[in-house]
Amino acid sequence: MDIRVGFEIAYAAAQPTPMVIMLNIHPSRQADIIGTETVVAAPDVSIRFYHDSFGNVCGRLVAPAGGVTLKGRARVRDTGLPDETMPDAQQIPVEQLPNELMLYLMPSRYCETDKLTDIAWSLFAKTKPGWDRVAAITEFVHRHVTFGYEHAHHMKSAHDVYEQKTGVCRDFAHLAVALCRCMGIPARYCTGYMGDIGIPPDPSPMDFSGWFQVWLSGRWFTFDARHNVPRIGRILMATGRDAADVALSTSFGRMELKKFEVVSDEVVKAG
Repeated sequence: MDIRVGFEIAYAAAQPTPMVIMLNIHPSRQADIIGTETVVAAPDVSIRFYHDSFGNVCGRLVAPAGGVTLKGRARVRDTGLPDETMPDAQQIPVEQLPNELMLYLMPSRYCETDKLTDIAWSLFAKTKPGWDRVAAITEFVHRHVTFGYEHAHHMKSAHDVYEQKTGVCRDFAHLAVALCRCMGIPARYCTGYMGDIGIPPDPSPMDFSGWFQVWLSGRWFTFDARHNVPRIGRILMATGRDAADVALSTSFGRMELKKFEVVSDEVVKAG
């Protein structure tokens, strides 16, 4: 299966404004890109790319006075298979985890494990460690939180989501990540493309999505608390402790979003 992805995002700016963007496909999917991925700015300003401490591809630029439009496109080869499931995947004891995974057990800006530890243990202490425990957490968040774009707020934390019981995809992921960490399971936030492939079309799609991954049996597995079903066609862009680490754009000055369009569609081959 081939998937066509891309975006057009426009910002207005009163004066030249430095920016960091995180709009490229993740290096783990580079081998799946057919041809060349392009990420450009208009007017034609230089973008200097680098890798952050999590291994994500970032770009630095200075948006000119008046603003900037960022455009990207790529064609990606995908297996066409849904997210992998492995019900016998094991939870690794904390004392046996590699050092580099310890930060995925720690509290972070949007995932306050200190506020949720007692709640997590009261809910999940009797679940079987490993895949079953993560599945129980995912199911709980899926049922506990009501989705709605009107509930989005950039300052909402995992504890806020638990109490308010509303949110968007990032909020579902934050609460699930925090609960997993409380139970000693390394968990990280993911962002990327996810179109309506293999499901009925959503009347109001948002093809950038947030989900999460957990470390079981020595590797990362994907879970999605908002949809709570294996999905086809996820294309990872970035991972981090939470959404603060994987912002699509960060501006060092005042900017106003003017346009936001995303594409993530299966390429239908002739014949």
